[in-house]
Amino acid sequence: MTRETPPLALLLDVDGPIASPVSRNVSAEIIATLIALVREGIPVVFNTGRSDAFIAAQVMEPMIDAGLPARSVVHAVCEKGATWFSFTANGPGTVHLDRGLAMPAAFGDDVRALVARSYSGHMFFDETKRAMVSVEQLVSVDNAGYLAQQDRFDADALGLLARHDLGAVRLDHRAPAASGRIEYRVDPTIISTDIESVRLGKDLGASRAVELLAGQGIVPESWRTMGDSRPDYAMADWLHHRDHDVKHVDVRPADGVPDKPYPVLTSVDLGLDRDVIHDDAGAAFLKAWLDAVTS
Repeated sequence: MTRETPPLALLLDVDGPIASPVSRNVSAEIIATLIALVREGIPVVFNTGRSDAFIAAQVMEPMIDAGLPARSVVHAVCEKGATWFSFTANGPGTVHLDRGLAMPAAFGDDVRALVARSYSGHMFFDETKRAMVSVEQLVSVDNAGYLAQQDRFDADALGLLARHDLGAVRLDHRAPAASGRIEYRVDPTIISTDIESVRLGKDLGASRAVELLAGQGIVPESWRTMGDSRPDYAMADWLHHRDHDVKHVDVRPADGVPDKPYPVLTSVDLGLDRDVIHDDAGAAFLKAWLDAVTS
């Protein structure tokens, strides 16, 4: 196998830096820039909590429709590492699932019933997840209204986990199972709550990304990771601790930029206003990276 060493590889969270957290769609500008980067030989890997179905509909299909180059391969690590697949101009390949990381089906059924009974006016149960159990804000509901319900939903979800004797953690709250073990996590975001194995995370996604590129004989000189929340830093953490050169982009630094042993960039580093965030900042960084490899 011939080894390729591109100057950059991109490891990208989707909600926030790529897809609008308001509309959930990806802009035509971002799609065009992603395709241009792929055309320049820059590996693109999505590392997301989203399902493979969401990535296929919101990222893969628009990229194919817009002219994804023939023989190029784009990878998607979904559900924080529980599932993954690759796609080309001809469509998606096999979706792989680590069944050992999946939530028990009976628990998922109870959460679905809980949402239908008490929360359907603000959120929906994500039927596309294969391993995680997730609920998400309805697009028709304003974010403040959703967030006002989220804490109550999360408390109810913790109650269901306890009923199933599934030890779980939510932020600083710990509720072990009868065995004393904690194997699951309730992870709230600004538009959703994911209930998942504690083994899932953006670090696992980074590990799978490196493996996927290595399977193609690709070893990048440097990585650029991009996300909109503190857990997204785990991508760059994992890469840095394994001696990969990496810079991380935070497109929503309102939570504060932590002290890291690698460079952390925000929109200000591009000369933009501090209030340029989410997919507006993501689009600007993608364009800057494209300019860098084509100059």
